[in-house]
Amino acid sequence: MPVRRGCLPGGRAGAGARRTGETERLPARGHGGAVECDGRAGSGEHAVTEADEILSIEGLARHFTPPVSVTDRLFRKKPVVNRAVDGVDLVLRKGETLGLVGESGCGKSTLARTIVGLYRPTAGTISYQGEVLPERRTRAQQRAIQMVFQDPYSSLNPRMTVGQMLSELLRYHKLVPRNKVDERNRELMHLVGLPESALGQRPRQFSGGQRQRVGIARALALEPSVLVADEPVSALDVSVQATIINLLADLKETLHLSVIFVSHNMAVVRQICERTAVMYRGRIVETGVTDTLFDDPAHPYTRLLIGSVPRLVGAHGPVEAEEDKTGDLGPMREEVARSAERDGTRPCRFADRCPSVVAACADEPPLLADPRDPARHAACVHLSHHPEGVIA
Repeated sequence: MPVRRGCLPGGRAGAGARRTGETERLPARGHGGAVECDGRAGSGEHAVTEADEILSIEGLARHFTPPVSVTDRLFRKKPVVNRAVDGVDLVLRKGETLGLVGESGCGKSTLARTIVGLYRPTAGTISYQGEVLPERRTRAQQRAIQMVFQDPYSSLNPRMTVGQMLSELLRYHKLVPRNKVDERNRELMHLVGLPESALGQRPRQFSGGQRQRVGIARALALEPSVLVADEPVSALDVSVQATIINLLADLKETLHLSVIFVSHNMAVVRQICERTAVMYRGRIVETGVTDTLFDDPAHPYTRLLIGSVPRLVGAHGPVEAEEDKTGDLGPMREEVARSAERDGTRPCRFADRCPSVVAACADEPPLLADPRDPARHAACVHLSHHPEGVIA
């Protein structure tokens, strides 16, 4: 089943339309960054104001410190701090889908969980509609940002039926009168394309795709404005991945959601996301309009990441892998590391792998430009020598 893209006919097509056997194809995106009827911003998007923002993240950090053993205390050994998220600046605009990509272990899931509130930030702020979220969020603030988890089985209570899980949420948050809870549960089942009989079943009785639909229904039960989807299809069979992606796209349009879509699948990100942020070692290294970022990446890591995607034919013929230019850079990398250790600075996170490393990479880490600017931005010292933002 192909992944659809574009706006829904009339803007209100039901997410459960596929239950009736409909297989309508939505309008596709045009070439060169232009957009045909899908509401996505092209290369000439307008300047963004604070009124366009629904979620703003500034200097967000989440560090993990392992427990100190008796031996470490005896020898006064300092614990190694895992800087899973370390100084992230990001903006989510109203009604958009923002892709978050990067290799495994770069901090994507930790960032997603910190945004939702499952982790308390070590530093930085998260603002929702212009209001800084406190460490202990109110119920209304908790409802506003919800998450769809990667593993639909482990994220559901195996001892409770779907109806019990949804009813517990609705009663706790007092979203509907008690005599309307069952009716709301049935509405949620229709919304995600499941029969009403699913309310009496437990997670073990569903397939992987059905369990993920239950997880989506649970998130939507709280009527959020922001949905954080942490690799929602990576644990599913390929045959059902497209149906879940299409469901999320339908729900975004129908319910006017803003979505952060975390994924390893670069093709899916390019298909459904208006903008994309690339993460590496706990930091955002590049952001921009999706088509521009994929067609002409500015940061060396983004170039290598996109070039590593296995595919037979690209838009302009066979795609060659990124050329390895790191053969003669060993001494330079060692000098960068020594300089950073001597001066107490923290160089660019990608300096030890970058094919374009220079001595300037030993200075303070390059800062990502203002993410509100409609142009793309990359955290790289080379950009100051290339006004167009492209590294030669």
